[in-house]
Parts: sequence; structure tokens; C-alpha cells
Amino acid sequence: MTAWAKGTAVSGEQRPSARPATLHDVARLAGVSVATASKALNGRKHVSATTRAEVLQAADLLAYSPNTLARGLVAGRTGMIGLLTSDLEGRLSIPILMGAEDAFGVDRTSVLLCDARGDTIREGHHLRTLLSRRVDGLIVVGARPDPRPSIGRDLPVPVVYAYAPSADPQDLSLVSDNVAAGRLAVRHLIEIGRTRIAHITGDASYGAAHDRARGARDELAAQRLPLAGDRVYFGSWSEAWGRNATRLLLTQHTAVDAIFAGSDQIARGVIDALHGSGLDVPRDVAVIGFDNWEIFTTASRPPLSSIDMNLETLGRVAAERLAAALDGPLGAGTEYLPCRLIQRESTATA
Repeated sequence: MTAWAKGTAVSGEQRPSARPATLHDVARLAGVSVATASKALNGRKHVSATTRAEVLQAADLLAYSPNTLARGLVAGRTGMIGLLTSDLEGRLSIPILMGAEDAFGVDRTSVLLCDARGDTIREGHHLRTLLSRRVDGLIVVGARPDPRPSIGRDLPVPVVYAYAPSADPQDLSLVSDNVAAGRLAVRHLIEIGRTRIAHITGDASYGAAHDRARGARDELAAQRLPLAGDRVYFGSWSEAWGRNATRLLLTQHTAVDAIFAGSDQIARGVIDALHGSGLDVPRDVAVIGFDNWEIFTTASRPPLSSIDMNLETLGRVAAERLAAALDGPLGAGTEYLPCRLIQRESTATA
């Protein structure tokens, strides 16, 4: 029989209007000890499901809000995580931030965002500020998916690198699996019946561009298909390059029925050039991009299929690794997280 069935009620005596509810109030209303109430509210073991439900119901009725700062002082934590980024536009860091906040939300942890704007001096200033605020951990987000300098090994809090891996193998880095993503894009094109597939991508100084190209070549080789144009077209991450590369591809009389673009911006240029040459997308040539950047994918005509890097998942996993490191070792090395295919009309089957 629950405390509510016994006729326990919320009264002025149990919750004085002059002060907020305390843990003692919750415990008294639920008919349990303060220790049991604390364990139930913090998700600890050795509390029955029935008792946990009664304590949670009591906390809800009393509008109980635990003193997070006091809990943090007891545990040696502040309930704050720092997210240090060099992503000027926020296109990468905001989804990662959202994923981290989703993971931490259950534990009432706040994420503090600092933008270094690609400036190492500013990054150092933000790092010192975050540490002075006694954050419990740090997530570091790079501006491009290539190794970046470590912020140091001897920091007083755990650090996880997301999107851009640390150059120090002793750090823990979480990155999108660009090789597998390249294979995924080409496999999708093959599955919709395309066999003459070209690859137009961006700046050759980006390791991610080479990883995506390697994945594309690996999948074509596995399917015993050649790469249309006999080479990867490296250039810039722009619509202009997508248009120019596509025109070059067509003037070389290359037989092509699909193009895998290394970014959504490039893909938009590819589609423009195909339309300008009298070719229909996707009837004559299917096109798939990379990044799943909504301002390009949904505004494209037709809407653009794309590979999504799952940045929110990246942020969520980074937060989970940090949370685990508060009670144990963080680990080291680079973890590769899968990307996903978002299909739209540009790769519709005939």
C-alpha cells in the first residue's frame, strides 16, 4: 500500500509556504527515511521500484528542487561542463552542444559554450576561464575534421575531443567515420541502379575529403565498378567548384549517371550544371551530397539526398564519456561514430 493510499496529504505543516520544500519534506511525505529519499532521487541502487515511484511522486507534489550546488560541493562537482569550440558559424558546435545537453539534461548539468574563433590565444583564455569556473569536464570541438593540437594532458578535469580529433593519441577523440560514410553514399547510388559514378569533392588539404574519397573508391572496387572520370575531382567547398567540375566532367564526354559530392554546397553547384546541360536530376544523373546542411538540402531543386554526420549523437556520446570519467578512467584514442543516409528526391529511383 502506498503512502497516498494511507491518506497522506500535502499540508501547510508539511510544506511551509515561507520556504521551498526540502529533502526532509519529501522523505516525510513518502514515508521513508531521508537516506532512502536521497537514493531514490539520485537513481541509486538498493531502492525498490515502488519506493522510488513514491519518492518521485512526493517530490513532484512538493515541487521539490534539489540544491544542485550543495550536492556538487558534497560530490566535489559543480554541475557545469565546458564546450570549447573554434567553429565560427556554430553549424558544427550547436548540434554537438544540443546532443551534450540532451545527455546531461537528466542530471541537471549545464553546458557552457565558449567560441575561440580559431585563435589559439583566445582559446587559452577561454580554457583558463572555464577551469576557474570549476567545470567538471571539457568537450573540445574543432573547426574542421582534421587533427588539432591537444589542449594538454595535465588538466584537472577530463577532456573529450569531438568532430576534430586531438593530435595526441593519449587523448580521447570522437569523430565521424568519413571512410564508412563514403562507402555508404556510393552503396546507396548503386542500390538505386547507378553504375557510372563520379566523385567531386573539396579542398585536398582536408583529411576528411580523402577519407570520403577512399570510402567511395573502396565501395566501387567491392562492386567491381570503375570511378567515372578515372579520378577524384578535388577543388573547393563551394557551389562554383561543383558547377565547374561538373562541366569539366561532361566536356570530357565521361559517361556518368550519378555524382557523389563531398559537401552539400558542392552538390548544389553540381545540380545547377547538370540542369544547365539539359540533364534531369535524378532521371539522368542522381546526386548525393554530404553534411545534410538543411539550408542547402531542402532549398535544392530537387531536394538533395545527403550524408548526415550525426553531430547531435557525437555530442551525446561525448557527454556520456565525460560523465563516466567523473567516476572512472576516461580512456584514450579515437572512436569512429557512424554517419547516416538521408534520402530525398535527388536520388529517387527511376
